Amino acid sequence: MACARCQAEGPVTKSGWCADCERAYDTWVRRHATDIIWSVLGGGLVLGAVGVGLPALGLSSIVAFAAAFVGLGTTVLLQRAAGKRRRKQFLTGAAMPRAYLPLPR
Repeated sequence: MACARCQAEGPVTKSGWCADCERAYDTWVRRHATDIIWSVLGGGLVLGAVGVGLPALGLSSIVAFAAAFVGLGTTVLLQRAAGKRRRKQFLTGAAMPRAYLPLPR
């Protein structure tokens, strides 16, 4: 089967890419490791809003315990969305980060 990115013949992963493309993506995506900060902040914001907001509205604190699962779900959802966005960004050739400065010669 051919790689979906470089059309090289050989074994591909479940994403449809060969090992070399996966390795190149892994190296590239490490430049954007701070994406997890926004995912965790989003999950924490939902956790805080639901965990504090529901008891403040008069609901049982047992219901507010569900906020932990809602916050975790938000974190996972945001992280998956960021991963899909970065993979798409890598495929379109936008492999240069915004703060890239060329090395002086």
